[in-house]
Parts: sequence; structure tokens; C-alpha cells
Amino acid sequence: MGRIAFVFSGQGAQRPGMASELYREYASIIRLFDEAEKVMPGITKLCFEGTPEELQDTKNTQPAMYLADMASAIALRDEGIVPDGVAGFSLGELPALSYAGVMSEVEGFSIVCRRAAAMAKAVASSPACMIAVMKLDDEIVCELCRSFSSAYPANYNAPGQLVVSCGASEKDDFIRAVTSAGGRAIPLAVSGGFHSPFMNAAAEEFGSFLEGVKLEKPRLPVYSNVTAELYSGDVRGALTRQINSPVLWRQLIERMVDDGYDTFVEAGVGGTLVKLIAKIRPGVATYTAETPDEVRRVVAKLSAVASEV
Repeated sequence: MGRIAFVFSGQGAQRPGMASELYREYASIIRLFDEAEKVMPGITKLCFEGTPEELQDTKNTQPAMYLADMASAIALRDEGIVPDGVAGFSLGELPALSYAGVMSEVEGFSIVCRRAAAMAKAVASSPACMIAVMKLDDEIVCELCRSFSSAYPANYNAPGQLVVSCGASEKDDFIRAVTSAGGRAIPLAVSGGFHSPFMNAAAEEFGSFLEGVKLEKPRLPVYSNVTAELYSGDVRGALTRQINSPVLWRQLIERMVDDGYDTFVEAGVGGTLVKLIAKIRPGVATYTAETPDEVRRVVAKLSAVASEV
């Protein structure tokens, strides 16, 4: 077995009840939620009982997803599974950095709350959506974007899957253009046009906030959405640019596999990332860890593999 990576879920994977099963089983997760309540009262109820509509609101989605991601990683850690490196998709990069020691778990939650507030403000001032484009090459999707005044490649997910941030007024026309080109367009359950110029104001506000935040060097390798390379040097700058820059997920995973990672465990919700990873590099081992049963399954599988080496 090569290197093990934790990959942290991003916005859009949220669901009612997320992390509730892990919360009931791990005291360390209860402590994290108790500390988060001091920062954002009501966040526990929102995670466990929030409606899909409430959880789709950016200012709620990001704090809730952060806790769900961290809960999964904490459960794995409590069971003795420690990664060699980490990455996160969009919002998931924040729990990845927290897990790697750039900030504490609670500090990471506070930072996410500020990030969510800045992005929610940008959502309100710049109505937009995100559309997953399937079955078309990236080059064709980028060409389609150039034919619209407010469409931007945002998430390079996997071969034949690129997510576009699009102005609300051009949404229907863009979907028709995708269909005419032979592709499939799927609107996503997010509230704005993330990782695009729609978020310029949010990036500026969040960057100003980060100037007053103490950040440590990562204790583990962390791969950046912005560059698809390892974080090094200017963590603040990379986190700021991440808000309005495309997520290079396909390139990031390709780099991780080239660096020797062959086992990916998704810390968080939904299993979307491991499905993308299987498309990017078929043959690598992938696992989800959303529930206590899934965590125990990961422990058993990785322990069995380790004993064979």
C-alpha cells in the first residue's frame, strides 16, 4: 500500500442529519460541536435537523459542512487511521488545513464562519448559479463559457465533468447551449457562482480578515485547489485566491497519485469526491467515512491491507 490521503467534502454535498450518527458515538466530536456552539449558537441543531433549504444557504452550509467533515476525520483519527496527506474540495480545504494543524479545529470553524458570511454577501449582490456540465471535453465547455458574458469554468471535477458558474440571467441560455453541443447540464444545490469573478468582493473581504489571523505551517502535506500543488509559503494568499479561482480538482488528484497516494478516504458527506477520484484515476482505493459503520469498515480494510504488506 502506498500513501493514504483524507479528502474533505465541499459545499453541495450537505444533507439533513449529517454527522449526527458520529456525534452520538464519539466524545471528541461532541466536544467539537460544543465549542462550535459558542461561536455559532444553533449550529448543532442546524446540522442535525436543518431543512435542505436552510442548509443550502451559504452562511449555514459552510459551517455545517466544516463540522461534518471534521467529525469524520476525528472519528477516523480516534480509530487510529492517520493520513499521509490531505486535500479538500472548495470549502473542504478549510477542514483539511485545520486537520493539518494550520489552525485549531475551533479556530478553523470561526474562520469558516467569516468566509461563509463574506461569500453570502457576494451571493446577495451578484445572483448566479453553478451548473455541472457532463459529457463534454473541458476545452468545449471553456469555449461555451467564452460565448457568454457571465459564465466561467469553476470546478474541474473529472474527465467529462466541469462545473460552470453562471449569471442567473444567462442560466437557461447556457443550459440550452450545453444541450445543443451534445452535453448534459445539471444545476447544483448551491446558492451562488463560486470560484469565479462573482466572488471577487468576498475574496477581498476574506483576505483582509485573514491578515489578522495567526496561521501555522502545515504539519502534513496539504494540496491546494488553486495550484494543484502542495501548500507552501503564503497560506493566506492561497486561501484568499481559492474563493474566486477555479478548483483544479482533477489536476490535484492526478498530482497526488503521481506523488504516491493510492488510497483516498473521504472525510465528510455524500461520497462525491471518491466517485470523482475513481473517474480521474481508476484503480486507486477509495472509501467513505460518513457513518460509524463506514468508519469501522475503513479501519478493517486498511488494517487488513497493512497486515499483508
